[in-house]
Amino acid sequence: MDSVTDAATDAATDYLARARELLAAHPVVDGHNDLPWALREHVRYDLDRLDIAGDQTGRLHTDIPRLRAGGVGAQFWSVYVRSDLAGDDAVSATLEQIDGVRQLLERYPVDLAAALTADDMEKARGEGRIASLMGAEGGHSINNSLATLRALFTLGVRYMTLTHNDNVAWADSATDEAGVGGLSAFGREVVREMNRIGMLADLSHVAPSTMRDALATSVAPVIFSHSSSRAVCDHVRNIPDDVLALLPPNGGVAMATFVPKFILPAAVDWTRAADENMQAHGLHPLDTTPEAMKVHEAFEAANPRPMATASTVADHLDHMREVAGVDHIGIGGDFDGTAFTPSGLEDVAGYPNLIAELLRRGWSDSDLAKLTWQNAVRALRAAEDVARELGASRGPSNATIEQLDG
Repeated sequence: MDSVTDAATDAATDYLARARELLAAHPVVDGHNDLPWALREHVRYDLDRLDIAGDQTGRLHTDIPRLRAGGVGAQFWSVYVRSDLAGDDAVSATLEQIDGVRQLLERYPVDLAAALTADDMEKARGEGRIASLMGAEGGHSINNSLATLRALFTLGVRYMTLTHNDNVAWADSATDEAGVGGLSAFGREVVREMNRIGMLADLSHVAPSTMRDALATSVAPVIFSHSSSRAVCDHVRNIPDDVLALLPPNGGVAMATFVPKFILPAAVDWTRAADENMQAHGLHPLDTTPEAMKVHEAFEAANPRPMATASTVADHLDHMREVAGVDHIGIGGDFDGTAFTPSGLEDVAGYPNLIAELLRRGWSDSDLAKLTWQNAVRALRAAEDVARELGASRGPSNATIEQLDG
């Protein structure tokens, strides 16, 4: 028995060593990390009080030492604001989030490099720095204004998630009642304008009807910044197979998330009860401040949590590869945007554990290089190419939601 155990340990160590070697050459592009919102909630962006140059385990999922340990080469920082913010309040909060990311880049220039293009991502990798891009999470951030959309792009935002948990006036969310039935006429114009300027349309959080409308409208690749397979875990936040099958002709990338309630069927009901417990204590279910985490931890102590693992995520990636193809999948962990994480993927240092699991399942180095780095970079580059072509033939859209939707 000891020899069998020793052999298994040696094999696991070998896969992990191979995973780290692969990530040194082809680091992770992670599609979604909510560190900016966590910094807003914890310390109102005061980096003297929460310095990510040091280990912040216990307070955050993300810091520079663990990004390095995890083999992260590029990060889309989410400039998310809650969807109960509306109108100009949502726009202002988004601007504050962008400013928070800029403060990170100014404070940690040795480790973090601002990136606006695929070339910037490659340059940062060559310099040994983590390419830092931004994604706005939710169309409420533009307050029904194409000019505001363009302003966010000018400030560095390179994708926008069309909705968050609630509908916007022009797009339906996966976690709200049907509104316009997918994308309205103005919603389709939003996607067209994103194509024209080179901003990726992110279809995480949106209803399947919105996914299909966006894919029918977009002439540039779309992304799912943090969504997994609905066939593997039947949660409304995940991607149906028929939508995954539309990614190859579009060129898009579906980036699997690590959030347990989206990937492990047994965790769905448990998380619903945990969210209700948070609300009963007067707290938002997405709150990850120390006060909120104490409430979460007390609930978990009384109600043991079903545990997702790196293998759970690998199950999703296996299926997504089968349906969409290896050229159309990626990783979007949603660290610091969720209270709970899988075993082995507790924080941003955990990516080697996932890559080791995929190696154990027989994934090739070339397939893993696409998953971690190449697919996301290609999608952004393709969006840039489309924007150059469209920009040569038409100018900015000044359409309004009143004109197009009545």
